[in-house]
Amino acid sequence: MPRSSFQKLKIIYIMEYLLKNSDENHAVTTSQIIAYLKSHYITAERKTIYSDIEALRDFGLDIIQVSEGNNHGYYVASRDFELPELKLLVDSVQSSKFITHKKTLSLIKKIEKLASIHSAQLLNRQVFVKNRIKTMNESIYYNVDEIHNGISSNRKIRFLYFEYNVAKERVYRHDGAYYVVSPFAMTWDDENYYMVAFDSAAGIIKHYRVDKMEKITVLDEERDGQDAYEALDMAVYARKTFGMFTGEEVKVHLRFENHLVGAVLDRLGRDVILVPDGEDHFTVWTDVIVSPQFFAWLCGFQTAAKVIGPDDVVKQMAEHVKSIAEQYE
Repeated sequence: MPRSSFQKLKIIYIMEYLLKNSDENHAVTTSQIIAYLKSHYITAERKTIYSDIEALRDFGLDIIQVSEGNNHGYYVASRDFELPELKLLVDSVQSSKFITHKKTLSLIKKIEKLASIHSAQLLNRQVFVKNRIKTMNESIYYNVDEIHNGISSNRKIRFLYFEYNVAKERVYRHDGAYYVVSPFAMTWDDENYYMVAFDSAAGIIKHYRVDKMEKITVLDEERDGQDAYEALDMAVYARKTFGMFTGEEVKVHLRFENHLVGAVLDRLGRDVILVPDGEDHFTVWTDVIVSPQFFAWLCGFQTAAKVIGPDDVVKQMAEHVKSIAEQYE
């Protein structure tokens, strides 16, 4: 590239250098900027650097000039993402079970580039990924993209669906035949990513673990089941469905000790009505999908939580607890 072409990129390189190397505690000097430009075969004088910085300010870059002790020069004061926001993103990526180890490290490296190199070191210190439980399916990112393509283009998709056996091998459901459904939404539950779709053959809304889907293809056939999906309140659906287990929806009556109010509101939502029951307890009525996962949630509170109705659910809960206890007799 001719030297004149490099010169045209001068202001872009100045912006890149400021974003990468400066922050409130690390200003960069005009001399450092000139040296950086020289490494990219760009010549510059102090006067032109001053005018370029003014141009970047006019463009909207928040550049501050300081002269305090050893910290003198220019720095970028505000960015699209502040450091606490980047820490939040890093935490989210690390804690997401559906993101593989490899992709986790890749995403964190990209997030670090949104901060200065000095702030990036603070983000790097909080990276603890090695022993986190992560999915084994590296194709999940492409799965999500294809599902959204189906949703945005109003088309059905087809895919293979599998489970793992004890040898960690994939075992395909439906004897390896393709599923064909109408995708409508993505939802997050119990640390897993799910697709919510309409199954034309069954005539109902179903959900599928995205990391257990494979070979997704968008079809030419238009989606159906729009009415069924529109009648579905996704927020309510997620609240009723424990661990995305399917089952019968039932209005259940539950009794909890008072110290569990926060846990109940987190799971059942802020709109649930809490009815005092003596000095130490409260009760709630709520619609749930009765499943082993629902019983497991209650068991986590031990004797501080109890199903008090209806009778058939009380019986199912008792059988669930009994079956577990029998394993240890």
